[in-house]
Amino acid sequence: LGIAYCNQLFDWERKFKNLSPEDRRKQRLKKEKPVLEAFWSWVESTNEKVLPKSNIGKALQYALNHKEKLETYLEDGNCVISNNIAENSIRPFTVGRKNWTFCGSPEGANASATVYSLVETAKANGLSPQVFRAYTVNITRYQFKNQPKGLRSNDALG
Repeated sequence: LGIAYCNQLFDWERKFKNLSPEDRRKQRLKKEKPVLEAFWSWVESTNEKVLPKSNIGKALQYALNHKEKLETYLEDGNCVISNNIAENSIRPFTVGRKNWTFCGSPEGANASATVYSLVETAKANGLSPQVFRAYTVNITRYQFKNQPKGLRSNDALG
C-alpha cells in the first residue's frame, strides 16, 4: 500500500513538470499534501503492527524519523521529489572509486572529488565541463595572482 502512495506522488509530479516553480509549489500543497498525510497515517498505523527490527519496521521508522525532511520539497517548486538525478550522476564515480583506492593519498582523493563535483555541477547546469574547467582555472589563477602578497594561502609556507 505504501508504494501506491508514492506512485500517486510521482504521478502528480509528472503532471506538474512544466509548471512554474510557484505554481508547482501551490499544486503540491493542494494535491500532494493530502496524499502525504494519508501516507504518514498508513506508516504510523503499520509501524505499530510490525516488529521494529524487521526490514519493514526499520524502513517505517526511518521514514518517521525523517518525515520533516522528506516533506520539504512541498514548499519549494524548484526542488524535486527524489534524488535520482544526483545518485545517477555519481554512479560512475562510486563504481570507479574501488579501482582508484584514494588516488594514491587522501589528498588525491579530495582533489579527485573536487574535480568530479565541478564536472557534475557544470553538466547539471548545461555547461561544457571542459569550458567550465578552463574558466574556473583561469579565474582562480587570476584571483590568486592579484591577491596581495601575504594573503595567499601558501605564502605562510615560506
